[in-house]
Amino acid sequence: MWILYAFGSAFFAGLTAVLAKCGIEHTNSHLATALRTIVVLISSWIMVGMVGSFSTIHTITHKTFLFLILSGISTGASWLCYFKALQLGNINKVTAIDKTSVVLTIILSFLFFKESVTVYKIIGTIIFTTGTYLMVEKKKDTKQTSNTWLLYAVLSVVFASFTTILGKIGITHIESNLGTAIRTSVVLIMSWIVVLVTHSEMNMKSIPKKEYLYIALSGLATGGSWLCFYHALQIGPASLVTPIDKLGILFTVLFSYLIFHEKLSKKALLGLMLIVAGTLAMLL
Repeated sequence: MWILYAFGSAFFAGLTAVLAKCGIEHTNSHLATALRTIVVLISSWIMVGMVGSFSTIHTITHKTFLFLILSGISTGASWLCYFKALQLGNINKVTAIDKTSVVLTIILSFLFFKESVTVYKIIGTIIFTTGTYLMVEKKKDTKQTSNTWLLYAVLSVVFASFTTILGKIGITHIESNLGTAIRTSVVLIMSWIVVLVTHSEMNMKSIPKKEYLYIALSGLATGGSWLCFYHALQIGPASLVTPIDKLGILFTVLFSYLIFHEKLSKKALLGLMLIVAGTLAMLL
């Protein structure tokens, strides 16, 4: 069953990247992240009410709360870096870099949870990494003159990997939807602190109505992805749930082509094929 939730997470994650890109064309990325998180938070707590896990809040231990808070902080940092990279860079390149968190997550899963590292996982990781390298190849891009996006993308990867590990620990003895809602509350606080520090709230009145819509839709997609991902993470191995989740890049590439007309070169297309092949090899 966790496999279905993992694939559901992949679909919504792929949709999130494209909708988010639409929502930050003329909007500060930090402000867009904070607004998006409000939507995620509302949808998360609605799910908590639907599954009836409100009554279990008093049973949460201090350790669980601590790791949920740390996971939320790490998520917030990853989000801020990811959407900044998305605003500055090519969507296909940014999402390709983002997928490399699989490698770090597998290593951390082995260290923290003693999850097995099979020959297939090693081979799959090598293929996956090679595919990522091909997808982020340097080429002339009249719309992109700086590599600053790469730094933000790499930081996003590091924080995303720690988010998975901390989240896995934090939801071990708690209903997954409730854990997601608590984590999202932390992300919301962190996001708005960044907005206030950077004075990004001053730009709220200038946000086009169309981008408000895309920000809201990306928030709903993110909420769906998180709810699926953390439920899969709760009942499945982190080193396998994460690779499946990263298959969301297939949807991202498709939607970015249809909406932004971003085309993959032959090498990048080969890289995408290797990423998928590497992911499937990890699941063997």
